[in-house]
Parts: sequence; C-alpha cells; structure tokens
Amino acid sequence: MTLSVKDRLFIASQYLVPHHTLSRLIGALAESEWGPLKRRFINTFAKHYQVNMSEAERPNLGDYRNFNDFFTRSLTPDARTFPDDAQTLGSPVDGNVSQAGTITDGRIIQAKQQSFTVTELLGGDAEQARRYKDGEFATLYLAPRDYHRIHMPCDGTLLRTTFVPGRLFSVNGTTAEAVPRLFARNERLVCEFETERGRMVMVLVGAMIVASIETTWAGVVAPMRRQIQHLNYNNPQLTFSRGEEMGRFRLGSTVVMLFEPNTLAWNESISPGEPIKLGQPLE
Repeated sequence: MTLSVKDRLFIASQYLVPHHTLSRLIGALAESEWGPLKRRFINTFAKHYQVNMSEAERPNLGDYRNFNDFFTRSLTPDARTFPDDAQTLGSPVDGNVSQAGTITDGRIIQAKQQSFTVTELLGGDAEQARRYKDGEFATLYLAPRDYHRIHMPCDGTLLRTTFVPGRLFSVNGTTAEAVPRLFARNERLVCEFETERGRMVMVLVGAMIVASIETTWAGVVAPMRRQIQHLNYNNPQLTFSRGEEMGRFRLGSTVVMLFEPNTLAWNESISPGEPIKLGQPLE
C-alpha cells in the first residue's frame, strides 16, 4: 500500500491527537443551541457534504435545534423501503460497504493486508466469538453526509450488550488501510440479538469526533468507568421489528455485522466500495 504525503500526515496525526478530549469538545459544540453558531455549523456542513435534505422529514435547515439534531435527522416515511419478502435481510444503514464476506480462521478482513479477530472485536469474549466461527460479516461505513440512524436488518430480540472502551481513530478508507486492527481498537458497543436465523451481532463503532453512540433503549452510551461493561437483557425482553430504529451515531462511524455460519449468502451488490441504502437487500 502506497500512501501520499498527505495521507501519511493524516495517519500520523491520528496517533498524536487526544481523541476523547477532541471528541468531547466537538460534542459540546454540536449540542449548542446558540443561533449564530448552530446555523453556521449546520449550513456549512450541509453545503460542503451536499446533504440531500429533500428526503429529510424536516427539510428546512432552520428547523433543527442544534447540530446533533440535524445530524441525526429522521427521513420521510417513504424515503427508504425494505424488501417485500419479510424474511430477507435489509441493510441497517445508509453508507458504503467497507468489507463483507466469510469469517476465516476467526479473523475479519479490515482492508488489504489488514485484519482482526472476532474475539478482539467482541471485547475478548472467546466463547461468544466461537459462535461466529466460519460465519459471515459485513462492515458498513457511514460517511458524514449519510443518514445516521441505525435500524434492524431483521426481527430480533436483544440478548446483551458489551461496551468496549478504546481509541477513537477516524474510520475512513485511509485509516482502515493503514491502522492495524482499527475496528478492534476503537470504542464500540457490541449488541447481540436472537433472530429467526440464529444469533446476530451489530457492533456500533465509535470514531474521531463522534460525540456519542446512542441506543433506543438506553440513550447515550457513555459509561464513566472506562472498562468493559456487560449488560444482559432477559427480563424484560427487548424485541425489535425489521426496519425499526435501534440506535444512532452523533457524527459518522461504522457498523460491523456478524452472522452465524450457513445463515445467509451475500447479495452480489454487497462488495467493497459499493454504496448501500437503508433497507437494501443484503442477500
């Protein structure tokens, strides 16, 4: 892999910048409701990234109370659709396919010559990781302009979550190719579900200047103690329907999906570099 001087400087900066301090600062600005600041922030961002506001439930940029409200904007009910066949998996997000395929020897491909183990991704739980040995994975990258709510690809019951503290490297293509074990190093929330086709994991990965990860059942995920934290959800059970919102990112990041062996065959459109829309068939 050959990196330009610009890319090398960008990668180097990832190791030097105080990730969490910067993210907290940007997060505070993104929460500001001061008119001049929020308008400048929102208008500049929308213009620079050419955000398509015609599909937003609130298309007027002035209707948002702060930048985070704008960034996690909802879409009109008809903006995205799931497959007619209720058993077909739909994409949980808008974004791009970073990688997808079979988990081989317990490892997930990150980029050319880069990989990490399922055990690392799940926070060190080897028993949980064994369930996905020889299974399938997909890594979906959400760019700044994308819709940033995360939905269920199928019906499911939440079994447990694991918060894994870590760094907050950028998760764009350049860092994915250059930073070893990127998605197993960044802060993340592992969500495991029981579905009709077996267990499924959705890992919500934090990134540089991501102010927070949210879930619909627990709100902002930001434990004060920076250590691995497990939560079981068996009483009462939390069930979700396909297409139902389950979380959101405040600023862009990545979702890594894991499935047990012999549960699906990826649609030919699910390949590295391809764009993807919420609800698009995964199989």
